[in-house]
Amino acid sequence: MDSDTILLDVTDRMDKALENLEKKFTTVRAGRANPSSLDGIMVEYYGVMTPLKQLATVSVPEARQLLIKPFDKSCLNGIEKAILASNLGYNPGNDGETIRIVIPELTEERRKELAKQVKALSEEAKVAVRNIRHDALEDMEKLDLSEDEEKRVEKEIQDLVNDYNKKIEAALKEKENELLTV
Repeated sequence: MDSDTILLDVTDRMDKALENLEKKFTTVRAGRANPSSLDGIMVEYYGVMTPLKQLATVSVPEARQLLIKPFDKSCLNGIEKAILASNLGYNPGNDGETIRIVIPELTEERRKELAKQVKALSEEAKVAVRNIRHDALEDMEKLDLSEDEEKRVEKEIQDLVNDYNKKIEAALKEKENELLTV
């Protein structure tokens, strides 16, 4: 392993941390119907906890409505229970064929709560970036680098950390604006 490999690894891992943050942001709803808001829902299906997206198709027929059409109608009640238990604030309507969810308007209080949640997610991403830096510096110590080379690599790693923190902040601002605009 050399210093270039360490830098490539750091960049790759920080990219993944940013991607992970953006994926988590999509699960925080902003008053609009978004099928990915149901991604974390697990449904009990024949005694096995199964992801909702493996049991049904989720579509957006209208701006503030989700339509869940299960492949097997026998799991309709299980899907409904899982959505209610998910604490997303959704109230599913079961018509025997499909489940419709009308996304309620967000109250000011709920918007602020979601903004706090988003801020916490971005802090987790910043911690991940710092941990990546820590690991890279430990890996670098194992190499037999000259003092100048060591300082150069440390500076490059710190520059990457600063860049990714700016990207995380930008993603946070964008998501907060989305949440707080009525």
